[in-house]
Amino acid sequence: FFWHPNGWVIYSLLKNFISTRMQQCGYQEINTPQLLDRSLWEKSGHWDKYAKIMFITESENRTYAIKPMSCPGHIQIFKQGTKSYRDLPLRYCEFGRCHRNEVSGTLHGIMRIRGFTQDDAHIFCTEDQIASESSLIVSQIINIYAELGFKDILIRLATRPDERIGSNEVWNKAEKALSDVLSNNKIDWTLAPGEGAFYGPKIEFHLRDSLGRVWQCGTLQVDFSMPERLGACYIAEDGNKKTPVMLHRATLGSLERFIGILLEETGGDLPLWLAPVQAVVMNITDNQIAYVKELVKNLQLLGFRVNCDLRNEKINLKVREHSIARIPYLLVIGDREVETNSLSVRTRTGQDLGVFTLDALIGQMQEQIKTRK
Repeated sequence: FFWHPNGWVIYSLLKNFISTRMQQCGYQEINTPQLLDRSLWEKSGHWDKYAKIMFITESENRTYAIKPMSCPGHIQIFKQGTKSYRDLPLRYCEFGRCHRNEVSGTLHGIMRIRGFTQDDAHIFCTEDQIASESSLIVSQIINIYAELGFKDILIRLATRPDERIGSNEVWNKAEKALSDVLSNNKIDWTLAPGEGAFYGPKIEFHLRDSLGRVWQCGTLQVDFSMPERLGACYIAEDGNKKTPVMLHRATLGSLERFIGILLEETGGDLPLWLAPVQAVVMNITDNQIAYVKELVKNLQLLGFRVNCDLRNEKINLKVREHSIARIPYLLVIGDREVETNSLSVRTRTGQDLGVFTLDALIGQMQEQIKTRK
């Protein structure tokens, strides 16, 4: 996927936003290899399920797959060194670059692509910690969606598929754990029979875009099987080795897909903190060029994403073009503004906010960014 400058700004800001939230929630950010040996995918169970959509390569008579997901890699990190029950829950997160060889007919712009970044996380915990950790994850995901402007969230509980690993006893425990979390937190949800992952049931968080289409974004999955298959263990309170439960969690899911949903939902009218260009400064005549350049420089030094438009065009044309481009603040500079060391402020919706001092504008923009309004 090719990211142009404005799109990459949105991507980077969302990534940093999620990374900050995960640090606040006690996650440790890690990174795992793009290529992993076929034997690991066979042990985890992914080879039987996903081999057809994996990109495969070979080197020195060994077969490798470009990772379609990050979970086996996270278990490898967990296995390094001895872990105690006192270390649990242990929360790892990663912005994992994943590739899946999807059939061309299923590709759908930025919403479904072969290479995507997933804000993936895995929590290693005891059985007794499943309920509390799952409740935290559900509330975190819902709160993050609300902070990003999404409140119409469709939640489903996807249960055991026909092709799966693990005993029915394990699946019963996992499904009950997730249904109890939803019920205890008084969350409305619907059942999706047979649509769970091959290793465990999952809670799915779906968002509806402005066209009424529903997209799966976040997930929470309870997995009793994969840690055991890959040899993960911790020292329990009685001194014996025990296999941890692994909770798979994604908040936005694919960052690319989420950005597509966000742009559809907002129509490009992104909040100030997410706007690739937050303001554009425009001159009316050549007399204001030096003042405009100095103004842009000062705002950029403060960390604002600001451009200038010094074209020899009528100011109404400039304002119209930047309004269409969804720039939040349109700053117009004429002779009066130069004389009074001020600036005229308009919004992308056409609202004239009047004349501001530079300090007043900076204060308003900083407050908007801080509160994410």
